[in-house]
Amino acid sequence: MATIIGIDKIGFYSPEYYLDLTDLATARQVDPAKYKIGIGQDQMAVLPADQDIVTMAANAAAQILDQADRQQIDLLIFATESGIDQSKAAALYLQELLQINHQARAFEIKEACYGATAGLQIAYDHLAAHPTSQKVLVVGADVARYGIATAGEVTQGAGAVALLITRQPRLLGLQQPTAYYSEEIMDFWRPNYRDTALADGKFSTAQYLRFLDLTWQAYRAKTGTQLTDLTAVLFHIPFTKLGLKGLRQLTTDLAAATKESYFDYFQQATGYNRQVGNLYTGSLYLSLLSLLDQQQLAAGSKIGLYSYGSGAVAEFFTAVVQPNYQQTLQVACHQQQLHQRQRLTVAEYEQFFMQTGLTDDHDFQIKRQSPHADFYFAGQTDQRRIYQRKEPVK
Repeated sequence: MATIIGIDKIGFYSPEYYLDLTDLATARQVDPAKYKIGIGQDQMAVLPADQDIVTMAANAAAQILDQADRQQIDLLIFATESGIDQSKAAALYLQELLQINHQARAFEIKEACYGATAGLQIAYDHLAAHPTSQKVLVVGADVARYGIATAGEVTQGAGAVALLITRQPRLLGLQQPTAYYSEEIMDFWRPNYRDTALADGKFSTAQYLRFLDLTWQAYRAKTGTQLTDLTAVLFHIPFTKLGLKGLRQLTTDLAAATKESYFDYFQQATGYNRQVGNLYTGSLYLSLLSLLDQQQLAAGSKIGLYSYGSGAVAEFFTAVVQPNYQQTLQVACHQQQLHQRQRLTVAEYEQFFMQTGLTDDHDFQIKRQSPHADFYFAGQTDQRRIYQRKEPVK
């Protein structure tokens, strides 16, 4: 049997609080249709003070890792643009919380929303180059913050996606080659002195679509793949309307009957994104999880994936659905997470927003606010972050 490298398991975590965007629209004196149709979002995850990128990543990864996985992982990659330290990698906190094998490389990578895809491709190359290596954990965890009553407010969110990469994966086999493109542009950025992002929205949308065309055409040239060879195409989803624009661009020349299938899959693939909001590095993979959880795909189906990170780097690649992949999914767990969240008022959301992004050098303690989370951020002592878990790792 030929060796396949790909995604064996996917874990997902989002905070236990959310804001309904109808409430936000009312508070901002905006027609709700502008948010729910014009932007394509229904709800927005809101981060409580007892969660950050480390705890969200740990809560996501703990869903999928057993003791054997923890011992067999020899590479841990943490992708984020919401870093908590200018020097120490969040991967090291995560390794300790999850009790992952210490005979492992552990580091953090950053390139806006592209980071998790960079981690995924590094994981592929690592397993291909090291026959004795067994498993790689890639996580993407972020908090999307633009500020209260700003243009980007409606596209905020928070959460983490964890990917276990192995040989002979049970979910998706990654295919090579891929196509990628990078160019220094100023469409979105966050200087060190800010805890909210800056963005040129219209310019960023134009670059997202331009990079999509460049990477798709390069992928076609490399592989001979036609759009109709792909069962579905998934996108980086900072908000669902942007991915929809990308799909419209790709399918312009297709007959109406052929287009319909791609748009049906897109709707299913953005179900979770509409409820959670922007995950930055995890957004593409949350969309992938939404599709896998909601749709029965035939083994051998080929899925196209478009990853984009402002600044900017983009990549187009494909993955093949594996036989009986449904047996590995945790659909009930994911749906329960979303169902058990607590709805906030706009005033409560604004209060939560002001609690995050702590930079004070004094000691402080944080009262636990996430009753269902296994891991949480408890505060700071001697300028050292303190993490705790509800129960010992099994």
